[in-house]
Amino acid sequence: MKKVHWFVLLLCLALSPVFQSCDDGDGYSIGDFTPPLWATVRVGGGAFYLDCDVWGTLWPVNTDMGWYTPVDGQRVITYFNPLWDNYEGYDHAVKILGIQNVLTKQVETLTPETDEEFGNDSVTIYQGDISISGGYMNIIFLQNLPAKEKHRISLVRPQDDAELYGEDGYVHLELRYNDYDDVTGYGNWGAVSYNLSSLNFTDATKGIKLKLNSSVNGEVEVAFDFVSSDDEGEGSSEKGLQRNVDLSKIQLK
Repeated sequence: MKKVHWFVLLLCLALSPVFQSCDDGDGYSIGDFTPPLWATVRVGGGAFYLDCDVWGTLWPVNTDMGWYTPVDGQRVITYFNPLWDNYEGYDHAVKILGIQNVLTKQVETLTPETDEEFGNDSVTIYQGDISISGGYMNIIFLQNLPAKEKHRISLVRPQDDAELYGEDGYVHLELRYNDYDDVTGYGNWGAVSYNLSSLNFTDATKGIKLKLNSSVNGEVEVAFDFVSSDDEGEGSSEKGLQRNVDLSKIQLK
C-alpha cells in the first residue's frame, strides 16, 4: 500500500466529525477515529506499541506500516480507529490512520557558556498550543523557516537547583530559540516535545512556570498548574490538538 501523505490524512480529519470515546459496552465502528493526539513510541521484542497521553497503551493491528521505523521514546502525533478495549494486556487495539514523528528532546542546562548557543530569538506560539501530558511538555508553534541552517529550540533549566525549584512551589524553566539570523519569511508549523523525567516533581509541586520570548507579547512567563485526577472533570479523557498541523517542512534541531 502506498504511503498516504500526512496533510491528506489531516484534510480528511478536518472534514469529518470528531470521534468521542465510547464506554466499553458501546463498542467501536470502522468509521470511528480520534482527533490528533500525543503519544510515545515503545519498542520491544521486535514490535512496537504506542503509549498515548490520553488513551493509554495502544497495540497497532496495521499490516501496512512497513514504511514506519519505530524508535523507542520517540514522540509522535497520531490518530487512529479504536477497535477493541483491554486487548492482550494493552488498553486498546487500534488501527493507526496517521502517525508523524515529532522532534523529541531533553531539558538542558543554561550556563554562561551555553547561553549564546541557545539564543533568545522570539517565537510565535498561540494560546493553548503548549501542553503538559504523558510526562512531556508539548509545543506547537509557527516557525519562520530557515534558508540553510536548522533552527534550534530548547527547553532549559538554571544551573542552581534553588532557582529551578522556586520557593513559590513551581519548577522554573525557559524556552530558548535560536534562528541563527537565517529566516526566509515563509512560515510553517513546527512541533517539539520535551521529556520532563529529569526534573524532580513532588506532591508539593504546584506546576511549571515557563519563560519565553513571544513574537507578540515580548518576554513573558506562563504558569502551568498541575491538577489531580479528581480535578480533571468529566470528559477530559478526549483532548485532541487544537488544530491540524502539517509538520512536513519543519526545520529544527
